[in-house]
Amino acid sequence: MSGRARLIRGRILTFTDDPAAAGAAARRYVEDGAVLIQDGRIAAAGDARAVLARAPQGAAVDDHSGRLVMAGFIDAHIHYPQTRVIGSYGAQLLDWLHNYTFPEEQKFADPKHCGEVAEFFLDELLRCGTTTALVYCTVHPESVEAFFAAAERRGARMIAGKTMMDRDAPETLRDTAQRGYDESKELMNRWRGRGRLDYAITPRFAVTSTKAQLEAAGALAREFPQAYVQTHLDENHAEIKLVAKLFPEAKSYLDVYDRAGLLGPRSVFGHCIHMTEGEVARMAESGSVAAFCPTSNLFLGSGLFDQARLAGAGVRIALATDVGGGTSYSMLRTAAEGYKALQLNRQRWPASHAFYRMTLGNARALSLDDKIGSVEPGKEADLVVLDSRATPAMAHRMESAEGDLEVELFALITMGDDRAVRQTYVAGEPGKT
Repeated sequence: MSGRARLIRGRILTFTDDPAAAGAAARRYVEDGAVLIQDGRIAAAGDARAVLARAPQGAAVDDHSGRLVMAGFIDAHIHYPQTRVIGSYGAQLLDWLHNYTFPEEQKFADPKHCGEVAEFFLDELLRCGTTTALVYCTVHPESVEAFFAAAERRGARMIAGKTMMDRDAPETLRDTAQRGYDESKELMNRWRGRGRLDYAITPRFAVTSTKAQLEAAGALAREFPQAYVQTHLDENHAEIKLVAKLFPEAKSYLDVYDRAGLLGPRSVFGHCIHMTEGEVARMAESGSVAAFCPTSNLFLGSGLFDQARLAGAGVRIALATDVGGGTSYSMLRTAAEGYKALQLNRQRWPASHAFYRMTLGNARALSLDDKIGSVEPGKEADLVVLDSRATPAMAHRMESAEGDLEVELFALITMGDDRAVRQTYVAGEPGKT
């Protein structure tokens, strides 16, 4: 990473806490601000005059005056092998997997294909302002190697893992409990902690993993307690019925994972829509994270996430695109769908709360808030620059905003997409936009 200093000037917006708990004090805003970056980290951030006075001679200056400078977005649940099945018509979860996803994922036995898709995927994330993601690869170790290699070249902070599946999938997408364990462990030993990379133990979900494989995943979680765990939970009614049939000894879908030792503060469960009271209580007790995936929940007809219920019970929550069941890489579009889904559940979600979730909130959910998620000295310089007048319609809307930041943020969510992202920075370096 280059040691050259860089100054980014603009309107700085960052969060110090959850606005749902701390109110307006959780938001820090500087109208004429600047960020000084040195060696990939934020050296100073605040009033432009004060920060400019600290800048070393010869520092590069990126002038984004009038635009919002925020921490880069964080996506807590996304599938990089599904880039070519986005928008596949007319199926709910189980049929969608078998008809579209599994045929596509079989192509990832080819390292060349893995590399091409990984490059596209990471470029697309950066174009949409996402600088960190928790990513599913395929069952093929080659898919993980290609993803991490591409992320490492960009200097990006990414978390990913080989999907473990030993049943209910085409033979070319199945491993075994032992092979899933062995290949995952080998990948973990090679990539965990290398640069800004980390590993997620990834049994796809209880439908495609036997009890033996889930126990093997649990063994990995015990051997590598600082690694992540990611899987799916309570997304679809038919899925839940099938899990109950496959694991008759379990008290619930979550109990299947609990028995295998897969719950904990670094475990992220996608969807969590149709949860029993016992599951909600156990999620909260274990510190596990529920990933809210509004776009895919709506697209696949899975149901509406009950954020108020889970948050009220003390469950940790993250926001995620869930590409390719989700139909956009943009966290702005995802937040817009989240707002609508919560509206249908008669729940409010102010814009500040959504932007907190995309940044510091998701960093906290992934136990990364000491490194990313806010614009403050010492943090890694992953940043996004947003233009609330990026399209004619947005510019027209902003004519009546009258300097109201909350109105501007809500317009960015409801009308914004990748076009609103003017620049993304990864460890202080401009990314592809």
